[in-house]
Amino acid sequence: MAAPRTRTPRKALGRLSLPERAFVADALRTETVGGVLLLLATVAALIWANIPALHDSYESVSHFHLGPGALGLHLSVAHWAADGLLAVFFFVAGIELKRELVAGDLRDPRAAVLPVVAALCGMAVPALVYTVTNLTGHGSAQGWAVPTATDIAFALAVLAVIGTSLPSSLRAFLLTLAVVDDLFAILIIAVFFTDALDFAALGGAVAGLVVFWLLLRKGVRGWYVYVPLAVVIWALMYNSGVHATIAGVAMGLMLRCTTREGERHSPGEHVEHLVRPLSAGLAVPMFALFSAGVAVTGGALGDVFGRPQTLGVVLGLVLGKTIGIFGGAWLAVRFTRASLSEDLAWADVFAVACLAGIGFTVSLLIGELAFAGDAVLTDEVKTSVLVGSLIAATCATVLLKIRNTKYRRLCEEEERDEDLDGIPDVYEQDDPAYHLRMAEIHERKAAEHRRIAAEKAAVARHGLQEVPGGAGEEDDRPA
Repeated sequence: MAAPRTRTPRKALGRLSLPERAFVADALRTETVGGVLLLLATVAALIWANIPALHDSYESVSHFHLGPGALGLHLSVAHWAADGLLAVFFFVAGIELKRELVAGDLRDPRAAVLPVVAALCGMAVPALVYTVTNLTGHGSAQGWAVPTATDIAFALAVLAVIGTSLPSSLRAFLLTLAVVDDLFAILIIAVFFTDALDFAALGGAVAGLVVFWLLLRKGVRGWYVYVPLAVVIWALMYNSGVHATIAGVAMGLMLRCTTREGERHSPGEHVEHLVRPLSAGLAVPMFALFSAGVAVTGGALGDVFGRPQTLGVVLGLVLGKTIGIFGGAWLAVRFTRASLSEDLAWADVFAVACLAGIGFTVSLLIGELAFAGDAVLTDEVKTSVLVGSLIAATCATVLLKIRNTKYRRLCEEEERDEDLDGIPDVYEQDDPAYHLRMAEIHERKAAEHRRIAAEKAAVARHGLQEVPGGAGEEDDRPA
């Protein structure tokens, strides 16, 4: 009788495949640069808004209106940044989501369980923490969605600043987590922050999206076709009452992210490669510049911990995100056949969960939407997002630095390429050709060492023979 088949438990947060590793490295490289620019834009906004001599100019520029009023687009600069430039950010997020669904970790249900469950718990628990804080403190529950979002660019900027060598598997987990996080943040914005609908404008936006999809299906190329159409779709979506960034997501999801015969990269990956620098380098930093400029005084910081709305945001980001993501990851491993990779420990997952408490871009956007009728409370909520993100970043920095020696060793193993073929050695352990190349390399090294040893021995013998009347003569008499 045949022996029963046993399935090898799947490793959670294990080593990435080589193509996935290359994609993640390229994506994170751009996001890291964008994150540093985002950090600089935030600092610039705080300085600009808090220096008395400059404060009025910040307000004047932020509230300066421009655009065609006849089309319903006579908006302030801050409004253009939030509704216009962020549509580019969400367009890239839509492409990322599509790629993860058809070619990335989310394609395999078994691999998708961990980041999806962690992301969902990482949104539900902060919302719960915020709601409980406001119910017990007699505050407003309308800001429950503010602490639910993770800012991947800001998180990567923190990693770049502190110089930690986070392994690619943890970076990929953070990236996938943020993609799922963005998806549900988009759904929250679309469902909970849509007021009265203009069905004519909405119908026009849907028709534009259909045309966009048909052009893609027909293989029509040329930015001069798609960019004007995208602008029209965005304008119609804005006037429909649905948040305009939803248009960006919808168009991103329509791009094909699988390769066909003769293609090195899919159209989605190609467009993402072109647009991501615009998103990370311009759109998000400009949004931060005109959204993060809030008054930071001792009294304002004290109010953050004194009002239930702002305290709920801080606790949601710092405690809710950490507990939710770590708990979701633990539950996903506990109740599936997966086991944590032997290279990592649960302390590493906890540190990344703490890092995910940095909720900046989307949190600021949701804060503006949730408290749109109260300018003072909106600024206080923005301050609480900054404070909560700073606390989360500080805690994550301490935890990651403690483990950085191990991370550096793991990264060195991932990067080692002793046969110099451009592929890290850890990906060639099952390739006989790799072992043959390494055998040749070791043989050359051994031959070189034998030659050096022979030369040293020859020099030593020659030196003994030249000692006159010394301790090397036949009668062994002392010199």
